[in-house]
Amino acid sequence: MRIIYAVAGVAAALSLASCQRTAYNDASYSSAAPAPLTAQPVPSVQGGTLPPPAGASQFPAAPTATTAPGAGAPGAAAVASNAMDVTKESMVGSWRVNGSCDMFLTLTNLGSGSRGGTRGCTGELTTMGSWEVSGKQVVLKDRSGNAIGSVYKTADNRFSGQTNSGQAINLSR
Repeated sequence: MRIIYAVAGVAAALSLASCQRTAYNDASYSSAAPAPLTAQPVPSVQGGTLPPPAGASQFPAAPTATTAPGAGAPGAAAVASNAMDVTKESMVGSWRVNGSCDMFLTLTNLGSGSRGGTRGCTGELTTMGSWEVSGKQVVLKDRSGNAIGSVYKTADNRFSGQTNSGQAINLSR
């Protein structure tokens, strides 16, 4: 019986020893705020109007209604003329873009299109926020609703196209 009491006593002592209270009693530890910084002199600011860039208009030329995003690229006409029919429902889901990033397309309405986005992509595709089917092309749009590129169906579960700046877009799943 003495052994049980001895073991219980040692166990109680060990458990109490592990419950130590710690506090910062060090004199170097202080919660006082640091001294304010000394103000530095600031040079005067000059203002004026810059001249317009030579040979440039204030606004870029507006795209024409017949020009699709990426339509001016070499081979774009051949892809568009050989494109297969596409439906909005067939586009929904996850797509692999150029074998290196992902695109997600939903049927949730967002402006004039449907919500979509990318993960891990570069270039203009990082700004993608929506998409829509227009004829045989799928138009990709930024978060403000501006077209950033388009793709055409070239085979089952394969689409090819490019962004407005010429970045290739190849979708597959």
